[in-house]
Amino acid sequence: MAETIGSEMSDKSAKIFVAGHRGLVGSAIVRKLQQLGYTNLLLRTHAELDLTRQADVESFFAQEKPVHVILAAAKVGGIHANNTYPADFIAVNLQIQTNVIHSAYLHGVKKLLFLGSSCIYPKFAPQPIPESALLTGPLEPTNEWYAIAKIAGIKTCQAYRIQHNWDAISGMPTNLYGPNDNFHPQNSHVLPALMRRFHEAKVSGAEEVVVWGSGSPLREFLHVDDLADACVFLLENYSGLEHVNIGSGQEVTIKELAELVKEVVGFEGKLGWDSTKPDGTPRKLMDSSKLASLGWTPKVSLRDGLRQTYEWYLENVCADKK
Repeated sequence: MAETIGSEMSDKSAKIFVAGHRGLVGSAIVRKLQQLGYTNLLLRTHAELDLTRQADVESFFAQEKPVHVILAAAKVGGIHANNTYPADFIAVNLQIQTNVIHSAYLHGVKKLLFLGSSCIYPKFAPQPIPESALLTGPLEPTNEWYAIAKIAGIKTCQAYRIQHNWDAISGMPTNLYGPNDNFHPQNSHVLPALMRRFHEAKVSGAEEVVVWGSGSPLREFLHVDDLADACVFLLENYSGLEHVNIGSGQEVTIKELAELVKEVVGFEGKLGWDSTKPDGTPRKLMDSSKLASLGWTPKVSLRDGLRQTYEWYLENVCADKK
């Protein structure tokens, strides 16, 4: 089967629809495909194609007839957004997935890759988290609406494979970072939030940056360019019912991460910890041995990835503060 898959992807002029091409993940996938010489990428902004509108999605597929689809479009947000807009997070994501997957099947797409998130796993999953942990326990309550939509996406791909023998696969990335990340002061995740705080402290001449918690929780990070590389690898080399974890396999404490970001940014003040604030989950690592056994490993080290991300941040987020 791998030979057939590889030969399908070997046509560099085949139409590939990257849904969600402006986001952190989608933009990295577009960069990777362009680097590899793919010349016929189908890209649509939300204004050009609203993926929640079934009729619009069906007419797009009928007209354009893509050969491959990478589904990276999703409504995403942090804990506050998930708690405030649970109906949006479950409904919008279910609509996007169902419309794209069904239309792709109806209009003869050869292969579809659906991308989820590590939040699909139970709150108290074993560590490192294997693919088999899916649906073995309750979810983290703060993002269950998003997680349930993503689980439904995996199950939709499996159902179409079982009933129609259609090649739909799913990949589940770990925590991602890189160019086009969200550096919003309130809504960003831990890594871009740290980078912004250290940069602003450096610019203002602050003496200290205080970070929440003890710094002891362990986290896994994958550069988004590595994820994009893994996505192309899966399209070429994987065709199976079970979803595939995509991680770096490397853990770092929040304290080590903060010290590394501090060094990359060049902040020379002190780093303090507010241990009265919550730490969150003590450990969250995915078991990516299945992907490794297929022959893929990440290439971007955390230090190099942070350096590249900081350069992007300086050029694109705060050009006036350089």
